[in-house]
Amino acid sequence: MNQIESLDRLINYFSNLPGVGAKTAQRYAYFILNQNKEYVKDFANALIDANTNIKYCKVCGNFTDKEVCDICTKRDNKIICVVKEPKDVLAIEKVKEFKGQYHVLHGTLSPLDNRGPDDIRIKELLQRVQAGGVEEVIMATNPDVEGEATAMYISKLLKPFGIKITRLSQGVSMGSDIEYADEVTLSRAIEDRKEI
Repeated sequence: MNQIESLDRLINYFSNLPGVGAKTAQRYAYFILNQNKEYVKDFANALIDANTNIKYCKVCGNFTDKEVCDICTKRDNKIICVVKEPKDVLAIEKVKEFKGQYHVLHGTLSPLDNRGPDDIRIKELLQRVQAGGVEEVIMATNPDVEGEATAMYISKLLKPFGIKITRLSQGVSMGSDIEYADEVTLSRAIEDRKEI
C-alpha cells in the first residue's frame, strides 16, 4: 500500500476496529503520525492500561477495574436487568432511571453462529436468582430474532423461581411516522399501550 511497513501495519490495526473502513483507518494513522511523541506514548499506554486492568465483574459480567463493579456493590439486587453486552449497560445508565443491578450475557442465543446456552452467561444468572433476594428480572436484550429467542429461553428457565419476569416495552419511536413502522413494531406498540 504505502510501502512503509510500519504505516501499513498501523492502518491495518485501525481498520480492524468495528465500523472503521480503509479511509478512516488511514486518517487515524496519519493523525497519530502528526502527534508529538508524548501524545503517542500516552495513547499507547492508555491502550495497554485498559487492556491490562479492565476485566469482567465476577457478579454481573460488566467491565470493571475491580473484582466486583460499583453497581453490584452499591445497588440493591432485588431487580436484575439482563443485557447482551457491556455497552448496553452504558446505554441504560445514561437514562438514569434504572436503580437495580445488571447481568451481562456476553452474547445471545444464535444456532446459526453455533452459540448455545452454554456459550453465554445464563448459568451465572440462574445462580444469582437461586441465591435469593431477586424479585424481578428485566429482559433487556435487543428486539431482534436472537434477542427475542434469548429472552424467551431465559424466561422459561426463571419461571420455576416464582419471580417477576418483564421485558422492556417496545413500539413506535418518538418522531417516527407510523406508516414506516413494520408490523412487529406496531403490534408491540398496540400491546404495550398505556393509559393517558
